[in-house]
Amino acid sequence: MPEETSYKHVDDFLKVAVEHGASDLHLGASFPPAWRIHGQLLPIWEGMEPLKAEETESFATSLLTPKQKEVIAEYGDIDFAYETDFGRFRASVVRQRHGYELVFRIINTTIRSLEELNLPVENLIPLTKFHNGLILVTGSVGSGKSSTLAALLDHINKTREDHIITLEDPVEYLFKSKSCHVNQREIPTHTKSFASALKASLREDPDIIMVGEMRDLETIQLALTAAETGHLVLATLHTSSAPRTVDRILDVFPNDQRGQIRTMLSESLRGIISQQLIPKADGSGRALALELLLNTPAVAASVRDGKTFMLPGVMQTGKNIGMITMDESLKNLVQQNIISKEEAYFRCEDKHQMSLDLNL
Repeated sequence: MPEETSYKHVDDFLKVAVEHGASDLHLGASFPPAWRIHGQLLPIWEGMEPLKAEETESFATSLLTPKQKEVIAEYGDIDFAYETDFGRFRASVVRQRHGYELVFRIINTTIRSLEELNLPVENLIPLTKFHNGLILVTGSVGSGKSSTLAALLDHINKTREDHIITLEDPVEYLFKSKSCHVNQREIPTHTKSFASALKASLREDPDIIMVGEMRDLETIQLALTAAETGHLVLATLHTSSAPRTVDRILDVFPNDQRGQIRTMLSESLRGIISQQLIPKADGSGRALALELLLNTPAVAASVRDGKTFMLPGVMQTGKNIGMITMDESLKNLVQQNIISKEEAYFRCEDKHQMSLDLNL
């Protein structure tokens, strides 16, 4: 734990958070300064007084540009990228009952490779070789989606000679053009929305488009169209499994369009990577639990026919090509003594089967 001294500016807190390996920093009125380490939100200093409303307001106003102050005055919240000489951060400033709340996600400025992230390289690299289609990385907030997307894009950047456009809110990892030409656009700094950025990107002769988040019907529809018309689209969704991801995409469309969308998705989908970061049993950090669905004729048929409930069974039979369910991944981590049985049980899909498999 760092020594408690005088902290006058947000940067003072951010510096200590970076030095001690935190993933997030929380500065909120009526709550002591806190950070998230290994998935747990903890006070930075035991017994420190809660921050006062005037302190967090001062922190906020010291960061925000005049235009950003107008946005928070009108809407009550704003997200943006914040950069210092010691790191990059995804910042969120909101007004709440007690005053201002500032939350910073600490971005690892070094893009880690697929191998460094312990991802199944032999199964993911083939996905990066497609010249069209849709690759989805899903999971809850803080599950490592951005790191996985960055690793996939960095591999493409090194191994292909194409045009990559990223659409992000905000821009996180900074890419330098290597074998590919990379353009990064931030929402709303460079364009007003994901949908408008996606429309514009299709006129920019892209080969690969990365959509930071598919949030609404228009963005999802444009991403599917782009994937179908000769572009490789990588995107994220806040869903916990491959079947839920397919259902989430279909659910945003009106009933009369879903048949057509199921067909489009069954043909354009290349793979779904679903992630969780689980606290390790020894307290040393977090382990990656990963579900992987790869499009096969059986997967395509399940999606096209609206039978997403069959996908876990299809994934079980697709083990030989690298497919794995989240529950299988959790069981593997328990068997390797990396995570506890209790963590696996609370995070699994089929609790009855998991309790039988783990003798709970």
